[in-house]
Amino acid sequence: MDQMPNLGREKEMLDVLGLNTMDDLFANIPLEIRRNTPLPLPEPQSEEEIWADASRLLGANITLEDRPSFLSAGLVRNFVPTAVAMLATRGEFLTSYTPYQPEVSQGMLQAMWEFQTMVSELVGLPVANVSMYDASTAAAEAITCAVRVHNRKAIQKGVVFVSEYTPPHRLAVIKNYTQGAEIEIKTLKHLENGEVDMTSIKDAEGCCAVYVEQPNCLGMLDDTLLDIKELIGEETALIVGVDAVSLGIIDPPGSWGADIVVGEGQAFGIGPTAGGPIYGLFACGDKYIRQMPGRIVGLTKDTDENKAFTLTLSTREQHIRRHRATSNICSNETLIALMGAIHMSLLGPEGLERLALRVAANTELTKKAISSIKGIELVDPGKYNFREFAVKLPHLASEALTYLDKLGVIAGLDLGIWWKSMDHCLLIGVDDRTSESDIESLYLGLSEWIEVNK
Repeated sequence: MDQMPNLGREKEMLDVLGLNTMDDLFANIPLEIRRNTPLPLPEPQSEEEIWADASRLLGANITLEDRPSFLSAGLVRNFVPTAVAMLATRGEFLTSYTPYQPEVSQGMLQAMWEFQTMVSELVGLPVANVSMYDASTAAAEAITCAVRVHNRKAIQKGVVFVSEYTPPHRLAVIKNYTQGAEIEIKTLKHLENGEVDMTSIKDAEGCCAVYVEQPNCLGMLDDTLLDIKELIGEETALIVGVDAVSLGIIDPPGSWGADIVVGEGQAFGIGPTAGGPIYGLFACGDKYIRQMPGRIVGLTKDTDENKAFTLTLSTREQHIRRHRATSNICSNETLIALMGAIHMSLLGPEGLERLALRVAANTELTKKAISSIKGIELVDPGKYNFREFAVKLPHLASEALTYLDKLGVIAGLDLGIWWKSMDHCLLIGVDDRTSESDIESLYLGLSEWIEVNK
């Protein structure tokens, strides 16, 4: 029997709200979107029918595996060895949560400690945490961390300079974190050739932190970044966002003065997965340890002098102290970070170098091919790029993407989505899986599109 509404409780609720009828309760909902009839849902289905429908719907999707893809812009179509998922889905890993009880979590804690160690060695800094949600939250947390450390001695109190070549979606997260926290975000300018404007660096003197990315969001490697720390001094934190794979062949930021390094870890261990779940990297120097967000696993000894692992330097309660907490991230992407640790272990230093060289080589091959097309110009000619590069087209980039999509090629990202002034520019990204035939398909498609639109 259908359960009758409890009219007495309904009236009691309406009386408390100062309303007369249920219609009054929903009066702010426009009439044209109200529904007074049941939803047009299908009849209940059997498990077999549900699977058939799900397969049909999923089969309509086009994945990055189905066609040549040059879409990157933060996430990469990387190859992940089968061993990663096979190991990470073992029960003792798959069912683990943040291990508050070290005596029953030594295996997971050791795996996370190994992850931290690999990240630390990768970026050239002494300490890393167990991961963040993604590169954007890592960047935002790095900025708030730096302000807590440096604000007392800063001349420009609460001020942080952020590179104008920071992707808009990342900048939005940074501003979300800093609004209301008495932190002012100012723009670090770049020259027309993409390099940091040293005049803007002088404007940043005495601020709490400077945030830059190497390579930047257009894939350009900027040698001028190597001199920033010397210019801003020890009382201003240098925060560097990285493409983790690039560190297989370029100097780690810690070696040229970075105080905090953040980045997307997704290239190790997991595919793009429609944007998540992924994980962010966060490493820093000694002076930031006590203000570092997230979890940190430490190596110690038990009462019998055996190696032991435990969460250290901060308690769980610290992360739930509302406005007095150093961070609102009281967990981490443990399972995904574990997959990253397994992938990095399988690669090793030599494997990482080979992976980075493959990406760098594919970048140059694609860049050379596309820039040879008459009517297409490089946005940053003469610069070294890693994974991505931007080109200026004779017509709207959105039109090029639509045309190449019909040819079965995902040609990249319309930079007009990020900045309206760049609506004729296309961001082309490659990875270790980009083949010569993929590059040829992109070359022929763009050439044909230009010819058709003469």
